[in-house]
Amino acid sequence: MNDAPTQADVEAPSPMELRDPRMRLEVTRAIIWVSVVLTVVLLYVLAQPLLLIIGGMVLASMLDGGARLLGRVLPIARGARIAIVAVLVLVFLLGVVSYAGLTLVSEFTALKTLVVQQVERGQAYASSLGIMPKGGVQVSEIGKQLMGSIGSITSVLGSALGAISSLAMIVVLGLFFAAEPRIYERGVGWLVPHDKRADFFKTSTDMAQTLRRLMAGRLLGMTVEGVFVSIALWLVGVPFALLLGLITGILAFLPNIGAIVSGILIVLVGFSQGTHVGLLAAGVYVAVQVLDGYLIVPMVARKSVDLPPALVLGMQLLLGALFGLLGLMFADPIVAMAKVALERRSGIDPQAEKK
Repeated sequence: MNDAPTQADVEAPSPMELRDPRMRLEVTRAIIWVSVVLTVVLLYVLAQPLLLIIGGMVLASMLDGGARLLGRVLPIARGARIAIVAVLVLVFLLGVVSYAGLTLVSEFTALKTLVVQQVERGQAYASSLGIMPKGGVQVSEIGKQLMGSIGSITSVLGSALGAISSLAMIVVLGLFFAAEPRIYERGVGWLVPHDKRADFFKTSTDMAQTLRRLMAGRLLGMTVEGVFVSIALWLVGVPFALLLGLITGILAFLPNIGAIVSGILIVLVGFSQGTHVGLLAAGVYVAVQVLDGYLIVPMVARKSVDLPPALVLGMQLLLGALFGLLGLMFADPIVAMAKVALERRSGIDPQAEKK
């Protein structure tokens, strides 16, 4: 004999109804997973403008650091100090281009020819030993494979005009961020729940301080490496010493990968003048890396953020493969800011750890 349904049975929600607790739990889970997937897709699609914004923040941190140093000797308004630093940087760049631009361009063409010849000689020697098949690999194909392994350059950087426009956008964003950083910080803070805003502002301050010190150390390392390489290579008789120093200084902005590329160039050019000069050039490269690794990098790490080299290299490869040249350039600052944010999230004070 079947019992008649009770009132509770009649009013109980069906498992297919949203008011059923199990159904609501499953819908909530589905919404979370879909949101995560959409966020990842959105970040990938918007990676290019986001990296340009990060580039503007990096430039702003360097301008802000210069303005702070200038403020120690020239107590004027912050906006005026930012303008002075920006003008000085512009004058320096224009002076370098106007004074050595044509010379460096002609040297770069000769350097490219010399490197290609050295690579072909190395391939011929390897073929004579049976290490490589006869004929070797074309240097142009090696370049294509290297670029393919690092990551394809996105469409914005696919042409000279795109590169110039991207650089101009980074400069404009950097100037705006450096001029009035509090406006943008407060704007983002308003999107944070009220009870979390104090922690957000503290985290953003720590991230800005870390980024500023990291970029100051990076500029110091670029200057020291570029000047030291130029002088040392000139003393040992390596051609294109000034150009190789300039390339080494620029590539020092990319830790690990930049050092490898500049080291290969230095050694190839050095051995073009003979074994003795080649060994001296290799010694110069080793001395620069020792100076950077045991003096500059530890000093900067104590003042900014201690980044494991393997983590930085891994992120460079990952972001380079995903987002091209900009991802490769800004992997280090991204890792530094993420590390500070995670430390604050876990209750660790990054600044207290350095004291």
